[in-house]
Amino acid sequence: MSERTHDDDGDAAVRPRFELPSGMGKILGVFGLLVVTCLATSRFTPYFLTGYNIENLLRRTSLFGVISIGAAFVIMVGGIDLSIGSVIALIGCLLPWLLVEQGIDPWLAVPIVLGLGVLIGLAHGTLVQKVRLQPFIVTLCGLLLYRGIARGITADRTVGFQNEFKGLRSFVKHRFEIPGLEMVGVEDFAIPATFVILLVVATLAIVFLRTTVWGRHLLATGRNESAARHGGIRTGRLVILAYALCAGLAGFGGLLFILDVGSAQPADFGNFYELYAIAAAVLGGCSLRGGEGSILGVIIGAALMQVLQNAITLIDWIPDTIQYAVIGGVILAGAIADESLRRTVARRRTLLERTG
Repeated sequence: MSERTHDDDGDAAVRPRFELPSGMGKILGVFGLLVVTCLATSRFTPYFLTGYNIENLLRRTSLFGVISIGAAFVIMVGGIDLSIGSVIALIGCLLPWLLVEQGIDPWLAVPIVLGLGVLIGLAHGTLVQKVRLQPFIVTLCGLLLYRGIARGITADRTVGFQNEFKGLRSFVKHRFEIPGLEMVGVEDFAIPATFVILLVVATLAIVFLRTTVWGRHLLATGRNESAARHGGIRTGRLVILAYALCAGLAGFGGLLFILDVGSAQPADFGNFYELYAIAAAVLGGCSLRGGEGSILGVIIGAALMQVLQNAITLIDWIPDTIQYAVIGGVILAGAIADESLRRTVARRRTLLERTG
């Protein structure tokens, strides 16, 4: 929004008024939707605002928030990663297999699985950037390949931890009690360790995007890769980096998920988790065209997805079988909102140029 004024020479000039950035407006919008969803769910079920349920929502939001941040990096460069759920399955099944069946020390097994996630991302980025394959094809093949490897290694058996690995699982299962919390209905509430982990990951991601040259160049690559390349930015490295961050965080998420639940069946562990991650990123302000994104928005988007799923579970008259329909509808709504916002901003910019 702007107002017409006159400069010292009497010529017309356009003075911009205060206006929220389009990205911030979208974040506020999804945050408002989150608040409305929470209020509506609490209206229909008395179990939503209990201490146990709130803590469970925080834990689930944190786990999915980590992988959603990874998906956001790829979307910011104009790509997509459909293999996130299968990477989670591979890493999540490989860790207990190495620890229990192979007897490998945790100090060696954990770096192996985390390093594998990063290597997968480097392979994706190299195939996309150097071989010039479409991201959809590369990551779709990864979706099939990594789950197949997980099922093959484990002989399609459920894998899990033994009692001697309680110390390792406490990394995720720990709860931070809040002294003096005596509010009715939330007396059993504690902050899960996964929430602290999410805060650390989110802070590092924000610092990387907003304060480093690599982060700013990554966003510039997503806006216009050709222009960024001609401007001296090594776009190829940044695209590979984005895929490495995505798969690396998916692998880290797989580790967190398996430490949280304790066991996994490779045929369904992590199924459709890429949809939750992509939906959270799109809802949180990441444009599917690339070049835009907010880590805070991604976290809010992840929270909204988990609240929606929780509402479907708790409200009796909503069938559990429609949860994927809800996810699909949310992604579609986010894409429509993104396109509508983009067109509105473009029309305003054109109008200002004509009147300026």
